Amino acid sequence: MAAATLLCLVILWSFLTAPMVEAGIGVNWGTLSSHRLAPPNVVDLLRHNKIQKVKLFDADSTLLRALIGSGIEVMIGISNDMLPLLSSSSVAADLWVSQNVSRYLVKGGVNIKYVAVGNEPFLSSYSGQYESYVVPALLNLQQSLVKANAEGFIKLVVPCNADAYESLLPSQGAFRPELTQIITEMVSFLNSNGSPFVVNIYPFLSLYGNSDFPQDYAFFEGTTHAVTDGPNVYYNAFDGNFDTLVAALTKIGYAQMPIIIGEVGWPTDGAVGANLNAARAFNQGLINQVLSNKGTPLRPGVPPLDIYLFSLLDEGAKSILPGNFERHWGIFSFDGQAKYPLNLGLGNGLLKNAREVQYLPPRWCVADPSRDLSGVANHFKLACSLADCTTLNYGGSCNEIGENGNISYAFNSYYQLQKQNSQSCDFDGLGMVTFLDPSIGDCRFLVGTSENNHSSGSRRHDDMWTWVLILWGIWVHS
Repeated sequence: MAAATLLCLVILWSFLTAPMVEAGIGVNWGTLSSHRLAPPNVVDLLRHNKIQKVKLFDADSTLLRALIGSGIEVMIGISNDMLPLLSSSSVAADLWVSQNVSRYLVKGGVNIKYVAVGNEPFLSSYSGQYESYVVPALLNLQQSLVKANAEGFIKLVVPCNADAYESLLPSQGAFRPELTQIITEMVSFLNSNGSPFVVNIYPFLSLYGNSDFPQDYAFFEGTTHAVTDGPNVYYNAFDGNFDTLVAALTKIGYAQMPIIIGEVGWPTDGAVGANLNAARAFNQGLINQVLSNKGTPLRPGVPPLDIYLFSLLDEGAKSILPGNFERHWGIFSFDGQAKYPLNLGLGNGLLKNAREVQYLPPRWCVADPSRDLSGVANHFKLACSLADCTTLNYGGSCNEIGENGNISYAFNSYYQLQKQNSQSCDFDGLGMVTFLDPSIGDCRFLVGTSENNHSSGSRRHDDMWTWVLILWGIWVHS
């Protein structure tokens, strides 16, 4: 009896003292910006905020060099347009791994944890363009990692868009019929190599694209539009979407597959519903939900392995084909300034701003109030075709500053893009430089950063030589 009691106490003590596995909170670091913050400043921003996980969309050497010695866990990426080559040539895969992985695997180097093979390659709008390349590319790259003795600690993953699966109710989730076979092959590979399934989930896009979508269901603060699915009730879109994927994975035989959320977030501008308050509510609600370890109805007590917020910084040069909001996903503005109070749950309190950012002088370009602006249309169009004017459109933070305000905003955006070159504020005599900040309410007239773009040039130089080496290697071995 005493022995049995002692055994029970030991088991109970082991349970109580076992480390709790919590989801990791990371960020996506995109670089499609007209005012690119220097990579060392960005890495300092990550460390200042105790962010220990970052996801890149390529293997930009300037970013990776800045991450050397930081200890930050990194997911590097391979673009979709490289999949055909990597799927058909083991030489190309070997050279890619050598150039973008092996060179950083030194003591005090870069802590590369994942390689993302493609980015949403099964997206329905691609019409199957990349589907057949995914698994062969994975196989070639895996062999390359083996040759580099890196397969034990670097895992290949494939970030998927949530449109890869579908269902009216979470429990009925299934992969799109045309994808079932190839995703089953992919998941089999991931499972055999200890890799998670990576998915991007965007409740904002559900709300943005469907006027009938209940707004409160997109957030985590309770809803009057809960979804009842048998014994399970869903109170937010994120949990419903996540469990739809769980059901889809279960249908192909991988019910326990670990899941990482590769992208999730809420924009702050560029559309109705995209604002600071909504972004703060969504991201804080998401973080609280995930870190509570409540899990979801189909995975109670098992949150995602990691989540990567989209995104770290605004990217003013992103395509706006999906919507003007595409340039405003950052939890920080382009210059590393926190947009709203947010606690990432990393023991560091609220977001902290970037340090030692070098700005251009505090001056702006505005429309000259003494001039006739009736002929300004072409200048306005030119400025906004090159600089970012998305906040001027309907739903944007600068949508109500008036005609002259719109012209000044466009002029200034172009002026800052041109690093305040004096000629860039001429506009045939319609512009003038002012030293008084013309910002109006929530509409911020920016001042650019003074870092030059030599890093981008360096990256292009490195990328050029990578491709030369790859093509040369293929020619030699053919």
